[in-house]
Parts: sequence; C-alpha cells; structure tokens
Amino acid sequence: MPVTLEVSDFVATVTLNRPEAMNAIDPESAAELHEAWNEISTREDVRVGILIGAGERAFCTGADLKKTMPPPESFAELHFGSRNGVPPVSTLQTQKPMIAAINGFALGGGLELAMLCDIRIAARTAAFGLPEVCIGSIPGGGGTQRIVRAVGQSDAMLMLLTGERIDAQEALRIGLVSRVVAPQELAAAARAIAQRIAANAPLAVVAAKKLAQTGRELPLAAGLELEQQSFGNLRNSEDRIEGRRAFAEKRKPSFQGR
Repeated sequence: MPVTLEVSDFVATVTLNRPEAMNAIDPESAAELHEAWNEISTREDVRVGILIGAGERAFCTGADLKKTMPPPESFAELHFGSRNGVPPVSTLQTQKPMIAAINGFALGGGLELAMLCDIRIAARTAAFGLPEVCIGSIPGGGGTQRIVRAVGQSDAMLMLLTGERIDAQEALRIGLVSRVVAPQELAAAARAIAQRIAANAPLAVVAAKKLAQTGRELPLAAGLELEQQSFGNLRNSEDRIEGRRAFAEKRKPSFQGR
C-alpha cells in the first residue's frame, strides 16, 4: 500500500510508503491519503495524527509525474462541473491536529502537503523547496497561499520566485518548521508531541485549532467574539470539570471527549 495508517494510544501515524519513488504522490496514494484523513476525522480512538515519509531520502517530492497524466476534461469542466474521482490532495482537512515529521526532501507538492499540517518538525537532513517556477508552473496545491501564511511575505516570495531549496536550519529560522532534530530522533520527537496533545482534553484541542485557523482570517474583534462563544460552549463540558477536579486533587486528568 502506498499509504499506511497505524493507531496507538490515540495517535494515528500516516506513512507515505513509496520510498523507491521518493514518496511521490500517484493517484492511488492520493486516494489513500483521503481515506486516512477521513479515518482520522471519524475515529474516536484518534485524537492527533502524524504524517511521515518512509525511508530517509524524502518526506515527499510532490506528484509522481510518471503516473499523473493530464486529465481529458477541460479545466472548466473540472473546476465548475461535477467532480468524479479523487479530489486534489490540497483539499485534505480534519478538525484534529496533524503533525508533519519531515525526513529528507519536501519539495513542490510535498512541501504543500506538509503545510496542510498544523505542526511541522524536521530532521537536520531535510530540504524544502517550491521549484515550480523553474519549470514554468506555480505551486498549484495551495503553496502560493499557505507559504505566505506560514513564514511571512519576504521569505515566502524568496522561495516562490527563485524556486531555490532551503535546509532545515533556514526553515527553522523563518518559521516553516518548529523544531529540528537528528534524523534518528524524528519519529520519536513527533510522537512525543502527539502524545502531549493526545493527553489534553479532545474538545478543547479541536476548538483551539478551529479558532486559530478561522481567527487569522477575521478582524481581531470578530475573532475575540468567536473565542468567547467557544469558551462558553466548553465551560460546562465534562472534560473541563474533570480538568479542574484533577488539578485540585493533584492527579492526572482522564479526559473522555465529552
């Protein structure tokens, strides 16, 4: 299978499993990624997900051009008509937190895939780039929009317009990733973050993610109002009461997502 999913202790690990092809995305991989995201979204025993690439050479190098032929339909048919088949990978979404553990190359659509995740950590050997302009194209899977939101205007434009690669330390400096670790420590570091998230109240985690994503598109006053509504919705939840009781009793809380 080009994509595998394993669940343990409320953490789902999604692995891009085509190391012989630098974990490039072919049609089968795209379909299985959508299935994995849907499973993460709907399973009650999953509170957070990790996305990683098999092998040491690449996280993902984007679309597999050998297996991805131009569609027979016109762009207008695809864009405005009824959609058949697998939606673009750029539409992947889940309300649960996702962590990208980036080992090796994250180029083009691979970097776009990483930017779909909420948290990104990288091995010291990782490399990042949006090289599409070098071959007469653009990052069409959300790259032109997400890179600006991830790192800011100037660094985003430098990557978009030159197509040059950056290493893990530069990615850390500009805020594209949150941490850089030794390659052999990457999977464990991602899982440690995931377990810390999974130990928290699930409803509060989902609310915090949704507020952060929605609020960045709103004026501050509107975002604050939305925040207050969510705070009120959570105020009498069983998990919030459990959290306060556990604090008072000096014990670890047992959250149930209620």
